[in-house]
Amino acid sequence: MAVTLPAPSAGWTEDALRLNAVCPYYTMFPLDFPLQHLAARPGISRVLDPFCGRGTTLYAARLAGVPAVGIDISPVAAAIAQAKLIEITPRAVVRLARQILDGGQHGDAPEGEFWRWCYERETLVELVALRGALMKAETPTAAMLRAVLLGILHGPRNKRLPSYLSNQMPRTYAAKPSYAVTFWKKRGLEPARVPALEVIERRAGYLLAATPPPSGGKVYLGDCAETLSGLRQRFDLVVTSPPYYGMRTYMADQWLRSWFLGGPPDVSYGTQGQIARQPNQDAFVQALAAVWAAAARRCRQGARLAVRFGALPSASVDPEKMLVRSVRAAKAGWIVREVRPAGTPPKRVRQAAQFGRAGAAVDEVDVVAELIGLPR
Repeated sequence: MAVTLPAPSAGWTEDALRLNAVCPYYTMFPLDFPLQHLAARPGISRVLDPFCGRGTTLYAARLAGVPAVGIDISPVAAAIAQAKLIEITPRAVVRLARQILDGGQHGDAPEGEFWRWCYERETLVELVALRGALMKAETPTAAMLRAVLLGILHGPRNKRLPSYLSNQMPRTYAAKPSYAVTFWKKRGLEPARVPALEVIERRAGYLLAATPPPSGGKVYLGDCAETLSGLRQRFDLVVTSPPYYGMRTYMADQWLRSWFLGGPPDVSYGTQGQIARQPNQDAFVQALAAVWAAAARRCRQGARLAVRFGALPSASVDPEKMLVRSVRAAKAGWIVREVRPAGTPPKRVRQAAQFGRAGAAVDEVDVVAELIGLPR
């Protein structure tokens, strides 16, 4: 009879796991994926995630008491991930938000039909003030407040106290303006007044009630291969999930959060700097191989590389073959030890369905490699 082992996260209280959900991100892998690999490598000194996304690997390392380094080219991802390493009180976060809102700071609110329907006018004024102040602030408290705001910037409306600042919208990605406006108009969904400070206070209290002790680490914003070449730390474990093949909308799907961090008030469809910009499978494989080679140069002999990967069904590729090819093409000493299907993620962790479009399922695979022989 098979015995089902408890998930590693089961050893932690619900309160301790809440910060990992500071901002929904539909490309996330479950916390148990990095926790399982951390549990299998006792005594490691440092963890790396070169495609850190919203920082799930970093938070798993924090739970395990191990320093971690994350890299991502998306400012939204880096801002969310940074919060996973911080220890701060809810009171400090609320105090900073109140100081900003009471400070009389003003900025020009975006104009246009989308903004008129997405946010009640006074709520938008508060958002603009918070945005302007936080773009200039680099303290840990500011970093946490920034992540909290990214998490409440848009989401579904509910009948109780509001949890999000926007009109009806998915939590995990921002709908495109024309589609959103059509949706709201068709249903007569006018934006409601949502006091930003009240939602910040509830959310910060919920997320930061019982965070685990910090274990150190850093998040870098930039190209992962280039950033790795400038690091001096050594790693024993690499746990990551690169952009899935065929997925080119990471930046566009987060356009509203990108605006809050200082980006333009409209959708950018470019893929500049993203690994997904590669024109074909071979180029994509070589780009991944360059990352695995760069990671190997920062790892100790015997280090483990654990990668979860998938592809959009429309891409018509075999994710397992692509990923294994990339590890071997790195020619950096990584030896594939295990390949196993990771299944298909449930709809609720892929995309929110508030607009009725949850997207196609993604077949995923886990590949585990070991570093045997260090590259030059």
